[in-house]
Amino acid sequence: MAGARRRAGDRPRAANSAGEADRPGLGGRPRDTALDEAIVRATRERLVRDGYSDMTIGDIAADAKVTRRTLYLRWSTKFDLVVDALDYGFRKQGEVHTVDLSGLEPREALVEAVRRVDPAYHSPDAMVLMGDFAGEANRTPELLEILRKHAVQPRVGLLEKVLTQLQQRRAVSDGIDVRTIATMCFGTYFAPFYRGEVAKDIPDDVVAVLWPAIVARTTTMRRRSTTRPGAAGSDGHGAK
Repeated sequence: MAGARRRAGDRPRAANSAGEADRPGLGGRPRDTALDEAIVRATRERLVRDGYSDMTIGDIAADAKVTRRTLYLRWSTKFDLVVDALDYGFRKQGEVHTVDLSGLEPREALVEAVRRVDPAYHSPDAMVLMGDFAGEANRTPELLEILRKHAVQPRVGLLEKVLTQLQQRRAVSDGIDVRTIATMCFGTYFAPFYRGEVAKDIPDDVVAVLWPAIVARTTTMRRRSTTRPGAAGSDGHGAK
């Protein structure tokens, strides 16, 4: 968009589908999608290194080995360029948050959903970007809103969906607060980052703590009844 800030859900101009990417640019010449992608990648790297406020169009142009004029012919403002750079990443990781986990065993499905809620599941720089955008909440609140809509909600939404499916399968209790549990799981990835620790085995560790509290009582009782001495099927001799 020219001269106005793009809405969070708008399609980017850079690296679109093949039919859109090759459309003519200014002067009627086809857009160079390889050049567009080089600029977008340079923008993403600068976001991590310098942050939104300190990054400059000049630095991005130099990194992408293009002129400022070439960059401005494609994006009229730094904000527009950053929106497209973010969208580039969101589209690459879109399938991560729409995967169907219903075919897994209940506990395995929950572990996998917790694994995918990790902000760094697809990009190791995600934590740094999230911190930078949180710091921009007062200056450029639109960035944080884009982050919430396209990076946070899809991750947390997948976990909420899996928990709801597990309720429908009667694997976990109907009384659990799905939203709160999903939010807690998302938050577990931030503590190690801020404590300076390497996050290892978080999905398995988190589910190990959660599972006894959320598993359906009928499931627990059924397992106990089939394993206690004398129960039918436990030693090959049922009660008569």
